Amino acid sequence: MMTNLFSTFDPATSMNVSMNWMSSLTSLLLIPLTFWALPNRISFIGSTVNKTLHEEFKMLMGPASTGMTLVMITMFNYIFINNIMGLLPYIFTSSSHLAFSMTLALPLWLSTMLYGWTNKTNSMFSHLVPSGTPAALMPFMVIIETVSNLIRPGSLAVRLTANMIAGHLLMSLLGNNTISVSNIILPLIMIIQMVLMMFETAVAIIQAYVFSVLSTLYTSEVI
Repeated sequence: MMTNLFSTFDPATSMNVSMNWMSSLTSLLLIPLTFWALPNRISFIGSTVNKTLHEEFKMLMGPASTGMTLVMITMFNYIFINNIMGLLPYIFTSSSHLAFSMTLALPLWLSTMLYGWTNKTNSMFSHLVPSGTPAALMPFMVIIETVSNLIRPGSLAVRLTANMIAGHLLMSLLGNNTISVSNIILPLIMIIQMVLMMFETAVAIIQAYVFSVLSTLYTSEVI
């Protein structure tokens, strides 16, 4: 029985073994199927999306960082699959937890920072003071840029988690109230639920795209 509204996002809903995080592992098992399955319309759409993302990420990073575009495309696909699976009934939304989003954002940010400060130290120092900054504002700009760099993984993780939680909370509120409403209001609530489901599908795609694009922009400053 649900004790409060936020218990919907509690991963430990089973007394013995919790299978909620299996949704994230299942997506990893489904992705390799595209390498041996017969070509179809779904695989054609997926390959078209991947090629489009590759061209866009290569334009942001530069032609010399082709390998990093594959990392960002993989991250987009993984987040997208987890977001879409969270919209299905009785499937745990792993992307609505900081343990999921921070695990993706923090290692990527930390690895790029270590690479930049180790191999391109002068370039990293130059990023702390934008060109054209007055001399009196340079110490403040260094502090501001340092703080903005430190909070980047947190902002990426919180943005993904908050957007996935918001829609699910609203749908849970409407779903819990359908039991006590009259038959006249019930069709209206069902229509609202369907509209919210379409919005949540769009949010699932957009948030995966935003996460990967922002990660690409942050990485392009170092590479």
